[in-house]
Amino acid sequence: MDHSCAPRILVGLGSNLHGPWGAPAQAVKEALHRFAQYGIEITKCSTIISTAPYGKTDQPVFANAVAAIHTHLPPLALLQRLHMIEAAAGRRRAVRWGPRALDLDLLCYYEITTPGKSPQQWRSERRHPLVLPHPELHLRPFVLEPIREIAPFWHHPVNGLTAADMSRALPAAREGRVLGRA
Repeated sequence: MDHSCAPRILVGLGSNLHGPWGAPAQAVKEALHRFAQYGIEITKCSTIISTAPYGKTDQPVFANAVAAIHTHLPPLALLQRLHMIEAAAGRRRAVRWGPRALDLDLLCYYEITTPGKSPQQWRSERRHPLVLPHPELHLRPFVLEPIREIAPFWHHPVNGLTAADMSRALPAAREGRVLGRA
């Protein structure tokens, strides 16, 4: 079977606060709509799902999706564009894993891997570094389920597993679990 058309760049989208673009699911849709203005072409997008919070669990439910994209932007420039879209949606970086009007995560960029940093190192830095693939991708049901939907043959560039393989390894009552469609 030819898997050469598997997505090469994946972006995670999430929201759990009302903001300038409306309710969480509306914010995710609007962000997707605005990608083209920032040099980002969507090649495939998952269903928007409703998920339990992750990390900091005492907050509203999230609307999440994953988009496979194409762009000529290098990784750091792409991340900067994603941050610009977040800012336009009212994103304020205050509390790690806290509520947000929009969160855009660069999950993977081709097969590029960069050295990771521990959460303790992140807390000591003013800005979070770009780590590829996303260091917690394999732990997040709200990312793995959408990837399973749009890219069942995609493999994690470090561990070589598919999203389905990584999902099966997670505990059933995990933070970030999928609750249904948003």
